Amino acid sequence: MCLAFMFHRTLKKSFKRNNPLVHDFYLRITLVLAVFYVGPVHALPPEGKIILRADTFAGLSAVTSQGWEQSSQRDELRPAFFVAEGPSLGGPGALGIYGASNGLIRGCWRKLAGGIEAGSHYRFEASYLARGIDYPRLKVFARLNWSNPTDNRPGSRDYVPELDSNDGWQKVGGTFRAPEGAQEVSIELFLSHSSQGTVWWDGITLAQVPDPPRRVVRVGTANCRPSENTSSAESVEEFCQVVEEAGRKGCDIVCLGEGINLIGVSSGGKAAKYPDIAEPIPGPTTRRLGELASKHKMYIIAALGERENHAVYNTAVLIDRRGEIIGKYRKVYLPEGELDQGCSPGNSYPVFDTDFGRIGIMICWDSSFPEPARALSAGGAEIIFLPIWGGNSTLIRARAIENHVYVVSSGYDIPTNIYDIWGTLLGEATAEERPGVVTADIDLNYPPVCPYSWPLGNIRHIFMHELRNDIRVPALEH
Repeated sequence: MCLAFMFHRTLKKSFKRNNPLVHDFYLRITLVLAVFYVGPVHALPPEGKIILRADTFAGLSAVTSQGWEQSSQRDELRPAFFVAEGPSLGGPGALGIYGASNGLIRGCWRKLAGGIEAGSHYRFEASYLARGIDYPRLKVFARLNWSNPTDNRPGSRDYVPELDSNDGWQKVGGTFRAPEGAQEVSIELFLSHSSQGTVWWDGITLAQVPDPPRRVVRVGTANCRPSENTSSAESVEEFCQVVEEAGRKGCDIVCLGEGINLIGVSSGGKAAKYPDIAEPIPGPTTRRLGELASKHKMYIIAALGERENHAVYNTAVLIDRRGEIIGKYRKVYLPEGELDQGCSPGNSYPVFDTDFGRIGIMICWDSSFPEPARALSAGGAEIIFLPIWGGNSTLIRARAIENHVYVVSSGYDIPTNIYDIWGTLLGEATAEERPGVVTADIDLNYPPVCPYSWPLGNIRHIFMHELRNDIRVPALEH
């Protein structure tokens, strides 16, 4: 991890020197190293002090003597536990659970590990093989239950996210910080609500690992609303002045508004519409923004009217530190006003990798619906950027809270805001403060702790695990 961010800092210096060869080398190294730490897949093996390693299971009595327990909330919900010689990973044997023809079952193999140091970081990994289980992410999962034997309060729980899969075996794993007061952790390997399902657990490891370094990114968002312009270029240039300010403030990334080649443009007393100003991507607007991105060595996000053949889209582009377009998102949820102009909707929610983390983009009306932010979060986005004309700040804040992501908005008829993963306002600017840029330094490796009294683990993992995608809603399927 330290290497990744050492390369990241050197990378930024190479941008300042405008050395493309050095830049390309360090960018490749940074992205290779960063995938282990900032992407959704953390496929590193445990390092450091080994707390537990279990990959050989030689019968039920041996497993019991090693401290493994069979746990269920009630006898009526108890699945069938067994130890199987195969299938297995590593050494022979695996911990098995069967649904026992009871759709209400919920139970786990559990083992208590002591010697936990509060505030330290621990790497946990395990693998499971599932058979006869629909929606296995919901019904098969691993959980770490941190506790203090002298404290009667409930422990803090972390649900373990999925990693890669191989030959049917699904790996789960992650690095977790032991909460305040924790002295032990219960490793819990579950099967739930699957009458005919069977799961085998194997390859279980827990290790204390070095604390990750800080991963601070300075985000900026434009508070700018051009007016009384006769061309797209004039409006875009007003945003470029804000980009210059963001560059002077050392932003790693800046978000501009919606329709930056449309806002404030009129002809003959009539406001321009998207078909009037839509341009190809790449095109004149993205070339101008690319110049500034390269100059200040920062990412730029901007939404603009795009024309491709006969189609017109409301599209957001992502331009990297070199000034190159590395992604675009076409607005999925179009309000009637844009449909009336002949705009076409997008049909996907892409996420994008940067040298500091994974990000997603929504545009305006998208924020009024839960699905776009949910899809981006499920895709691993840590920050969602939102160019928005006007809308509901409460809903924007809700998107941050319900998905446990940072949300950065750039608004016209709505304040420009930066929210953290708990919905706390980190920065805001109103119409009276234009033009300008709002900035915030956020640490993606050390997010703010839970502000509630109930001991919660990583809410993002909890939300992703508990999503009930298995429940059909016929009224929405027409």
